Amino acid sequence: MLRDRLRARAEAAGLDGLLLLAPGNVVWATGWAFSANERPLGLWLPVEGDAVLMVPSLEVENAADVPGVGLRSYDEYPGETPPVLWMIAEARAQRIGVERLDARLLAPAQDVARIDLTDHATPERAVKHPEELALIREAARFADMVLDRLLTAGGDIVAQGGTELDLMADATSHAEAALMTTHGAAFQGTKLGITASVHSGPRAALPHGAVLPRTPSPGEPVIAGIGCAVGGYHAESGATFVMGQPSPEHRRIMAAMDSANAACAEALCRGLDCAGVNTAALEPIRAAGLGEAIRHRIGHGMGVEGHEAPWLAPGDRTPAAPGMVFSCEPGVYRPGHDGWRSIETFIIAPDGVEIASRFQTRTPSDIRIIPV
Repeated sequence: MLRDRLRARAEAAGLDGLLLLAPGNVVWATGWAFSANERPLGLWLPVEGDAVLMVPSLEVENAADVPGVGLRSYDEYPGETPPVLWMIAEARAQRIGVERLDARLLAPAQDVARIDLTDHATPERAVKHPEELALIREAARFADMVLDRLLTAGGDIVAQGGTELDLMADATSHAEAALMTTHGAAFQGTKLGITASVHSGPRAALPHGAVLPRTPSPGEPVIAGIGCAVGGYHAESGATFVMGQPSPEHRRIMAAMDSANAACAEALCRGLDCAGVNTAALEPIRAAGLGEAIRHRIGHGMGVEGHEAPWLAPGDRTPAAPGMVFSCEPGVYRPGHDGWRSIETFIIAPDGVEIASRFQTRTPSDIRIIPV
């Protein structure tokens, strides 16, 4: 059980318990898909005794159905006593692990208990269990469905003057309808849905640009990035399509990105640390003379949050291990000209890397073409 693993970590660290405050950690440890806002929520998890959810009073009814936990509430935020200090006092413990704490509250918190700021939850979240992996695979399947629809229907939409917005709306509504028909009843009350972005032409060089009423033109790339959540667990899939036949330059870029995908999978299999995986995965792009067009890390972890640790990026020394789930997102961005990105969901298995998102495997880069 997840909470038992956290209790064991707390006990090994000489703590009386853990107070989880990061929303992703609370969701993961309770299964409660609450709406995070300015009012803090916490889960007190003592080494001995029952777990207790600590919530603002307006959430009491919503929290009452969370299984296996007690419930305490405070009146309102910010309050005469900051809610987090109230939680620490309510724990009635001498040694408390808190993974997230406003620096302004550290001194007064230490007047109540000895505070350990080690994040004991993130290492446990990083390695997924079979039930979690099943949800991630299913989320990847529906993310792929958006790309399949874009490939089959995109040409007709653009031929009728359709825009980035139209392409995104058609593909996401198609997949969301299937998602809700398949899982809407079973996962009611959890995070369930699809997010997407579609960027074309020179605007594809903006990784987080707005989706606009712009009609893609022949010869332009169209980047589609898709995220899906099923039962509160996330996966991603993404690809760059070409309007009409790709040029030799287009093919060169896509080949470099395919090589980056393969290098990322190989580095994960070798158990490199996350920073090392990032370096190895980006090397094929640099070797293709596109190093100046790299704008971001190769990927990130996924689970109850769409972006979560570990990070396939400089500075993260977490060793890759079986059960971890990562996005792999090679990107080439040339401002004022074009942009290219693909996304796959990788699950590290004991004997290799499982690719949970299958669109790129089923649809090689040379046939990701939207007819014009």
